[in-house]
Amino acid sequence: MNALENKIPPPIITVLFAFVMWCISLFTPALEVNVTAREIISLVILLLGVFFCIAGIVSFRAAKTTINPLKPEEATSLVSNGIYKITRNPMYVGFVLGLIAWSVYLSSPITFSGVILFIWYITRFQIIPEERALREIFSPEYSNYQEKVRRWL
Repeated sequence: MNALENKIPPPIITVLFAFVMWCISLFTPALEVNVTAREIISLVILLLGVFFCIAGIVSFRAAKTTINPLKPEEATSLVSNGIYKITRNPMYVGFVLGLIAWSVYLSSPITFSGVILFIWYITRFQIIPEERALREIFSPEYSNYQEKVRRWL
């Protein structure tokens, strides 16, 4: 299972999960929800997700460190300000919010299982290996940061 650690870019994983969720929605019953309300709720959640992603990227760029999630060992500074005071993984939170928005838009409750599985996958194969690398580079500063800020929200 370790072969999957930091191997597939998280945006690709997000798109794959979104595709599977769409496929599931084709074969499962949908809730009868007002289309306009569903679209507005989806859009609001999606925009919040985009905000988290952009805020994370901006903070990394300002610190002049890598945003490449496949090579956490290339990090040159520990970013703990801005959005990183709220969550250690704002870009992944953004992806989760995007998938929640997609699930709401699809209006098939079973598609929400894709969000849960995405969180499990990203935690196991992306976040935990990243944390291991960051502890090696920035310990004990990173350990202190972990105690103060949650992994998700």
